[in-house]
Amino acid sequence: MKPAMETAAEENAEQSQEKKGCFECCIKCLGGVPYASLVATILCFSGVALFCGCGHVALTGTVSILEQHFSTTASDHALLSEVIQLMQYVIYGIASFFFLYGIILLAEGFYTTSAVKELHGEFKTTACGRCISGMFVFLTYVLGVAWLGVFGFSAVPVFMFYNIWSTCEVIKSFQTNVTVPGDQICVDIRQYGIIPWNAVPGKACGPILENICNTNEFYMSYHLFIVACAGAGATVIALLIYMMATTYNYAVLKFKSREDCCTKF
Repeated sequence: MKPAMETAAEENAEQSQEKKGCFECCIKCLGGVPYASLVATILCFSGVALFCGCGHVALTGTVSILEQHFSTTASDHALLSEVIQLMQYVIYGIASFFFLYGIILLAEGFYTTSAVKELHGEFKTTACGRCISGMFVFLTYVLGVAWLGVFGFSAVPVFMFYNIWSTCEVIKSFQTNVTVPGDQICVDIRQYGIIPWNAVPGKACGPILENICNTNEFYMSYHLFIVACAGAGATVIALLIYMMATTYNYAVLKFKSREDCCTKF
């Protein structure tokens, strides 16, 4: 029989080893987390959600403003209504695609990070795995360039609404100056090309324009377009992070798959 003190010491040693093994296991697991891909995924989901949600509601408000104040004849803005409806359906597709693509990229980040850091034994990868990683690199670059265009396109309605809002502010400032009538200050929506030149009335002046700026549809649409543009910018940043992470992981996998990799440093 062992003395009680030796038995207690052995038990304490075993418990300390178990704690140490659990701690090392946690550190090992945390080392396999692709933090860059995780941050990019969160940023991508947030940006796409803002762009799609706010953009959808803002487009609906824009159609309402046009129908009530700038194009009272339905045939004049029929094409625009169809285009906006199509864009709303595209928004649904974008949201679904990026939700799936973000999850896939995050899973691919876990795979490549574990392979690069050799968390599960000796480094092993296949040509198929490297090919898939290369495909994600190419696809992410294409999506990044495409989203740069989306970001630029989302700034167009912000510019249009800002011009209308700034014109309303000019009208308010002229109310104290009787020598400059506010009725001469107008905004012609037809010059933006979203409705034809024969649309009636096509423009709004003075107090009518000021009333438009005071409506809830204008206020909400203007600010929602700003948020949608910010969401598109956040998505571009997320895709840039994805580009760097996937390119680095692919390059390391390609390099470590060579038999003479250790002699190249």
